[in-house]
Amino acid sequence: MDLLNTLVEKGLRRELPTRDEARAVLETSDDELLDVVAAAGKVRRHWFGRRVKLNYLVNLKSGLCPEDCSYCSQRLGSKAEILKYTWLKPDEAAAAAAAGLKGGAKRVCLVASGRGPSERDVDRVSETISAIKDQHEGVEVCACLGLLSDGQADKLRTAGADAYNHNLNTSEATYGDICTTHDFTDRQETVRQAKTAGLSPCSGLIAGMGEGDEDLVDVAFELRALDPDSVPVNFLIPFEGTPLGEEWNLTPQRALRILAMVRFVCPDAEVRLAGGREVHLRSLQPLALHVANSIFLGDYLTSEGQAGQADLDMIADAGFEVEGTGTTTLPEHRSGAGDLVAVRRRGAGTELPPNA
Repeated sequence: MDLLNTLVEKGLRRELPTRDEARAVLETSDDELLDVVAAAGKVRRHWFGRRVKLNYLVNLKSGLCPEDCSYCSQRLGSKAEILKYTWLKPDEAAAAAAAGLKGGAKRVCLVASGRGPSERDVDRVSETISAIKDQHEGVEVCACLGLLSDGQADKLRTAGADAYNHNLNTSEATYGDICTTHDFTDRQETVRQAKTAGLSPCSGLIAGMGEGDEDLVDVAFELRALDPDSVPVNFLIPFEGTPLGEEWNLTPQRALRILAMVRFVCPDAEVRLAGGREVHLRSLQPLALHVANSIFLGDYLTSEGQAGQADLDMIADAGFEVEGTGTTTLPEHRSGAGDLVAVRRRGAGTELPPNA
């Protein structure tokens, strides 16, 4: 298939495909699905081998968010039956992180609901980062706290954070349909702030919210323009009690095509199989490992994931291996901008080369 050969060649050169080529991936038939996965797999293996990076979520503060994101169980006005609580203490968060690290996770993602952190919140999270890093050598910590104000990314970086996550979620054209309390450019700016501060940028999307192929291509190209190191691909979990509670638009085959399209657009980024994979990919999850090189281990923010041991078994059975803390995730050409195993001098804001 000429399209797939072209996409593989471009992916190996880190060359951006055309919009028509990206859309064509989404339009392929089920008969062509294995060919699409195999082509995306060649690009994935070129940049990341057969390694799978494990990530673990710690929900620092749950529920009671003032934003109205339609997909979120923690949104303003949500009637979803979820656990709600205020900030975990640093030792409580460190204990929660330890469970994921014991299971093989390399990165801990510290997430808090809300529009964005106050200065006190940044101090809280900084204490939590220190507690985790003091107990676990080599662990990566990614913060996900919402929209950042000036200087907050720098404070998190100084505290020892390695990365910052803020997803674009959908295209700019349809963003107003899912959220009215902030806009698409707010999200772009937060990713830029994180990158400028020296944090490894992490930004992705949510598929299955009623968007069309053009929207998916749009958000993938917007992500490529931001050039994050990590690109989480989430599949909508329709929570009862939210505006999107009835949106069941995905098949396992559609989910795989979306993952492949993202891989071709962001060939050397850490493409992460994120929320909703168990619900929408179901028995095809192992196939997705040929496209994505990173997954979340265990549960998500307000929904249960697959059992951690089942994830480890799936990785082994599919012929992949868990990436260790001594291995650099990103390709060499990315490591200068945000190497995830670089040694940091705490408080000095200085990053040493990987083998210093």
